[in-house]
Amino acid sequence: MHNHDSNRFERGLEKLAQVDGSAGAEVVEPLGDLGRYIVEFAFGDIYSREGLGLREREIATVAMLTAMSGREPQLRVHLNGALNVGVTPQEIEEVILHSVPYAGFPTAINAMNVFKQVLASRSRPDSEA
Repeated sequence: MHNHDSNRFERGLEKLAQVDGSAGAEVVEPLGDLGRYIVEFAFGDIYSREGLGLREREIATVAMLTAMSGREPQLRVHLNGALNVGVTPQEIEEVILHSVPYAGFPTAINAMNVFKQVLASRSRPDSEA
């Protein structure tokens, strides 16, 4: 790993754990320096800003990943994160429905299918969220 600001990294790991539990660290750790940049910048800098709580940040993230399409693996992580920080399944469904006028039906269908898979995996007691 190259030079880094350990405060940003530690702050980012703490924020990532609040959103994703251990799943977040498992996603970024194998990415090496790319994972460190995700932790430092996305979570250490952006997610750690004041002005929005984690619920609102995850709602915004789910909306953006839904609208951009083709980001289903990342959407899956953030759907779990949204549920982890108190966004209700009904609210997530509304966010996905709200994407239709802006991103179209195919994009919303893909996001809804990922969401249904996330809900199913969370309802199985032996599964990882």
